[in-house]
Amino acid sequence: MRGAVAQGRTLDNGAPLSVGELSAALKRQVEGAFGHVRVRGEVSGFKRPASGHLYFALKDADAVLDAVMWRGSAGRIGFAMEDGVDVIATGRLTTYPGRSKYQIVVENVELAGEGALLALLEKTKARLATEGLFASERKQSIPFLPRTIGVVTSPTGAVIRDILHRLADRMPTHVLVWPVLVQGQGAAEQIAAAIRGFDALPADGPVPRPDLVIVARGGGSIEDLWAFNEEIVVRAAADCRIPLISAVGHETDTTLIDYAADLRAPTPTAAAEQAVPVRQLLADDLTDLSLRGARAMRRLTSENAVRLDEWGQRLPTLDRLLAPQRQALDDGAARLQQAFRLRLAEGHRALAAVSGALSPALVANQLRGMRDRLDAQWRLLGALDPRQLLSRGYAMVRDLNGRIVPSAQAASAARNVELVFADGAVAAWTGDAPPPRPPRPAASPKKQPSKPSSKPHPKPTPTSQGDLFG
Repeated sequence: MRGAVAQGRTLDNGAPLSVGELSAALKRQVEGAFGHVRVRGEVSGFKRPASGHLYFALKDADAVLDAVMWRGSAGRIGFAMEDGVDVIATGRLTTYPGRSKYQIVVENVELAGEGALLALLEKTKARLATEGLFASERKQSIPFLPRTIGVVTSPTGAVIRDILHRLADRMPTHVLVWPVLVQGQGAAEQIAAAIRGFDALPADGPVPRPDLVIVARGGGSIEDLWAFNEEIVVRAAADCRIPLISAVGHETDTTLIDYAADLRAPTPTAAAEQAVPVRQLLADDLTDLSLRGARAMRRLTSENAVRLDEWGQRLPTLDRLLAPQRQALDDGAARLQQAFRLRLAEGHRALAAVSGALSPALVANQLRGMRDRLDAQWRLLGALDPRQLLSRGYAMVRDLNGRIVPSAQAASAARNVELVFADGAVAAWTGDAPPPRPPRPAASPKKQPSKPSSKPHPKPTPTSQGDLFG
């Protein structure tokens, strides 16, 4: 053989294969022999590029197997893939000729047993607790009597019927149901979206904003309840501004949403009981409080009446309180009567002093003097009366409008005038003028006012008129 190799000869007369041909043959052989395999191992070197495909390796104590999971299959994973997770991968073996290596194309992946799930659960719990998502100071108080309750659960299961039935028995309340998947692929995303959707409702919008949110699911295995352990659900519950009750599984089941919720209920039915009080118990409490209030009021009134009687006995009587005022009033009345009698006596004395000066002779003299002064004033008034002047021969000049003409110049300007005498009026004119018009009838002289005295008033002595125009 050494000689044949040295001379460049081959021991096989068959045609040689190219590298590509050999790689294709290996690929067919591997895929034909291992077209469906289930492999358990620990995830290592996990990568998720922008394409959405998953690249990782499955390893154990003896070997390492490269794995790839295309984007279509990666979307069906029901948990968060990360390094260190023990999984069971289902797929087919193939080769990668570009690197002369073989790998498994994973079509489905699941957590490897309950122990692996619990280990992943504890790891996620510790990480979220470090962030403070489970801190007690984040917890909100559950409202005593919510008007609207939002329920995140499956619309077809027994859970929603149990919740509605228990609410109707205890306290009928308006309920809004947000239907979601509660297990399997996409359940975690729907549950988180429902919690955030309730929290995003405006207080004054067309859909009432819940006062309380219940996230509920019936019992099941740890795999069935795994959606409520997902980080996306836990963060949505922790961020919810509406008080939230978690009611997932049975009393012994615990999920991570229980730690983030404001209150954990052991069952969905218990969540309904914790959400609202019993209406009949409230009515009984109100009746009891009303009776207790009435009894307390009667007791208080009775005690106050006794206390008032005790205080009344300590107070002085009305006669004792008013005795000084009554005595002062009597003294004041006596002094007032005495002062009135003294003032009346002084008035009598003053009247007597004045009445002595009011003799009949004195009064007559005063009346006579007053009458004389009145007669003098009357005579003066008669002397100033223009009708008295007319009776002594004087005349008064008026124009055709009846106005007095005070001067010769005014008479010349008026031209037509009338002369008024004691017994009538005649027309007159100055300068050239038309024939005079008939005189107006003289106005009857007014009756002279009567004198206040019984003595006749002396008539004025008539005198000559003189020249009217100078």
